[in-house]
Amino acid sequence: MQTSPSRHTRSLLKVALAAMFSVVAGVASANDLIVRYDQSQLLRLPRAISQVIIGNPSIADASVQGTNLIVVTGKTFGVTNIIALDKQGNVIQDQRVIVQRDDVRMVNLHKGSQRQSFTCAPNCTPTVTIGDDKEFFETISAHSQKKTQFSSSESDSGGGGGQ
Repeated sequence: MQTSPSRHTRSLLKVALAAMFSVVAGVASANDLIVRYDQSQLLRLPRAISQVIIGNPSIADASVQGTNLIVVTGKTFGVTNIIALDKQGNVIQDQRVIVQRDDVRMVNLHKGSQRQSFTCAPNCTPTVTIGDDKEFFETISAHSQKKTQFSSSESDSGGGGGQ
């Protein structure tokens, strides 16, 4: 014969679920600006910006576009804040920023404790992601830097085809 859970067991379950929900809910609030790693988000403010202060510049970067628009770029995973001031030094907004990984098109290849990351959209290509295997990370970083240098030398020389 099966018995239903006791009142005490149900109470403990409710407390455990409430605690779990509060931990999950504490990760990000509705007011947080979620920025994906290596991507940007726009932050539009109600009035003109004179100065922007970034709590931890290694996590996010910010640049002012126009008078009241900030472009926030995620540089590495973590939480920081951005404070926008007007000409009088008054706070327009103190915005918490959470930089997260974009898992929608990411595939991780695990070889034991080593990880390699790929962006698949639809074909998979290696991507530089913090936390990847050191050798893989350095190789992909070097390739990426060469590509960037080649692209900038092409644009500097007018795109003549590298002759």
